[in-house]
Amino acid sequence: MDTLWQAELNDSFTDTNAFLAYLELNPEHFGDLRGALEMFPFKVPKPYADRIQKGNSEDPLLLQVLPLALELEQREGYSKDPVGDLLSLASRSILQKYHARVLLISTGACAIHCRYCFRREFPYSEMALTKSIESAAIEEIRNNPSIEEVILSGGDPLSLSDERLRRLLTEISDISKITRIRIHTRLPIVVPNRITDALIETLGSLRPRVVMVIHSNHARELDQHVQAALQKLALIGITLLNQSVLLKSINDSATALSELSERLFECHTLPYYLHMLDKVEGSHHFDVEEQDAQALMEALRNRLPGYLVPKLVREIAGEPSKTPMA
Repeated sequence: MDTLWQAELNDSFTDTNAFLAYLELNPEHFGDLRGALEMFPFKVPKPYADRIQKGNSEDPLLLQVLPLALELEQREGYSKDPVGDLLSLASRSILQKYHARVLLISTGACAIHCRYCFRREFPYSEMALTKSIESAAIEEIRNNPSIEEVILSGGDPLSLSDERLRRLLTEISDISKITRIRIHTRLPIVVPNRITDALIETLGSLRPRVVMVIHSNHARELDQHVQAALQKLALIGITLLNQSVLLKSINDSATALSELSERLFECHTLPYYLHMLDKVEGSHHFDVEEQDAQALMEALRNRLPGYLVPKLVREIAGEPSKTPMA
């Protein structure tokens, strides 16, 4: 039987007309969305939809998830693999870009389909972490003396069941040279009921330090349910960081970004990265010019204490680290 969070995921909106009707918006206002849906399917859980202001076609949460015909426009400099993931595949399901750490593609499933996602074209069906591939990946990590940190990504690793995640995390934890496990996830934001007692028990039992990097782009994503979920994680000693993407018409103002940082801190989370848009095909309408981004960072430094100012970075394929932009 599904748990509450799994039932909420299964009940996600996958039809744009039903979604827009729920938000009291006229689908005709947005034009023909069929082409964009063929490129990248639509999915939004109801707990996230409930934070979108009804009747507001410019809502910053809505704009992150609603397909638009603009996605069909071809632009120079945009590609299917903008950060070089496929070039960094050490083996099936393992990416190694940076020193002493590897990224494990634990699943292709996500709780929500963000239209700017840099992995919207990633061949997840070829990288699925089956039991045999998972065993091989664990052995590869165990036998590589340079690896000290394992990063779980996807998709979203928290879309795995509690039992599957417990098994995977325990196997990684049993590798003595691993000092940190990092989990990149948007699920605590979009379906906060995902932070179950079983997950808390698993995370609290691990030997390596656990870092959870959540993904929130706007303060209104962080309602009281999200805050309660993040507090559960903080109480067991999980280090909570946030990474955002700088998105045109969504969070590209000093007010929006400073409100996000302040709200994150109320939710026991420190701002970590503010990413320039990864230029994946279909996302050009989200892009913010570099000079505008740098001006925003200067404004944030004038408004916020240093520990609430995220690092503005761009990921450049083949580079040994994220590239600071301001």
